[in-house]
Amino acid sequence: MTDKLEVPFVASEPPRYALPGDAGADLRASSAVTIAPGERALVPTGVRVALPDGYALFVMPRSGLAAKHGVTVLNAPGVVDSGYRGEIFVPLINHDPRTPFEIAPGDRIAQAVIMPVTHAEFVPVETLEESARGEGGFGSTGVRDAV
Repeated sequence: MTDKLEVPFVASEPPRYALPGDAGADLRASSAVTIAPGERALVPTGVRVALPDGYALFVMPRSGLAAKHGVTVLNAPGVVDSGYRGEIFVPLINHDPRTPFEIAPGDRIAQAVIMPVTHAEFVPVETLEESARGEGGFGSTGVRDAV
């Protein structure tokens, strides 16, 4: 068991981990929302947090919503910075081509994963050190291993 990070919050209920060992705590909708096929909505959670410096909260999709309903977090992962004190909203999109998605207050709509973050010092240079990958971008490593 690792030490737990204390995160002050304002909400009727805190985000909760469904099972021991879960990485994400459930974020729930605080109001009813209907998302039409192909449309998106900014869903309120009623949750505000005060993260310590050096941490960020990442809003992640719930796999069951994506697999069963085609609903996912639009900007996944969404980032909540340590200095933000406003309500956490979740931008959801309904990828189902035919069926509207109904959200009721209390429905689990996303997961909150809190992680430490490092601030980098970006240093200008004339050239970059070579690497095995080089400038290979999207798809450069293929889909299957070479035989």
